[in-house]
Amino acid sequence: MTNKEEVYHVPVMLKECLEGLNIQSNGIYVDVTFGGGGHSKAIFKLLNEDGKLVAFDQDPDAQQNTWSADNFLFVPSNFSFLKNHLKALGIPQVDGILADLGVSSHQFDEGKRGFSIRSNDELDMRMNQFGALSAKNVVNEYTEEELIRVFRKYGELNAPGKAAGTICRARSNKKIRTTGELIVVLEPIAPKFKEHKFYAQVFQAIRMEVNNELDVLEKFLEQTQDVIKPGGRLVVMSYHSLEDRLVKNYMKRGNFEGIVEKDFFGNILKPFVEVTRKPVSPAESEIDVNTRARSAKLRIAERVKDGK
Repeated sequence: MTNKEEVYHVPVMLKECLEGLNIQSNGIYVDVTFGGGGHSKAIFKLLNEDGKLVAFDQDPDAQQNTWSADNFLFVPSNFSFLKNHLKALGIPQVDGILADLGVSSHQFDEGKRGFSIRSNDELDMRMNQFGALSAKNVVNEYTEEELIRVFRKYGELNAPGKAAGTICRARSNKKIRTTGELIVVLEPIAPKFKEHKFYAQVFQAIRMEVNNELDVLEKFLEQTQDVIKPGGRLVVMSYHSLEDRLVKNYMKRGNFEGIVEKDFFGNILKPFVEVTRKPVSPAESEIDVNTRARSAKLRIAERVKDGK
């Protein structure tokens, strides 16, 4: 195995994810972010021949990491279509779902994908290579107002208008085609000593717009209450505050606004109960080995047993 393959396969907080799923050997489990297959392979090892694992991934590169088994099914699709695909497979409900959000190490490192600020690749950032919208479209075709919206909502920039205006002025002279060219455009306005963070925020915002990540996450979470059996587990790992806020609110309140809804008797209406009140963070020893784990937050919830 090459170093590149090893990086692709490094699963974050593997032990914590497996414990969170509370795996039963004859259960049905779903990994909606298959990637390098690290989490999936560990789950599969804990299943017997009566158990089943279904894996989702929209990135064609992920399929090279699959294996052949009667009780392993791979779905080459975005996890926002979770419920429909499980129904088509004849699986109405499952015992647990794992979601490891964000971009895989492979996607960051693979050339021509345009996710990383450290290289000079084509502006792409599509997790689904067949998607119509790319980072090049966003950077060169969005209006200044649209770019401001993207940078404010997804990048949480202090001055989104400054970044948007800088890009619009630069592209009026020459189309911005690569990640390196975008960095050069942004360099004059990057905060001193915080350049890396600034570039990362801009790239994150563009990537999330290209892949419609927050809307996709909301659609996925809303479906979990229908497909997870009572007593089953939902385990979600996020890497930035926007994702974690949605996951936290949904697990705590059953909605994305964090609003408490109660029935006639004063009972809080929500489909899940938290197993962990606070997010689980990786150990320092894991961060030393895998820097991608640094910002990871793991939340675990159990489907309520007394109905919705």
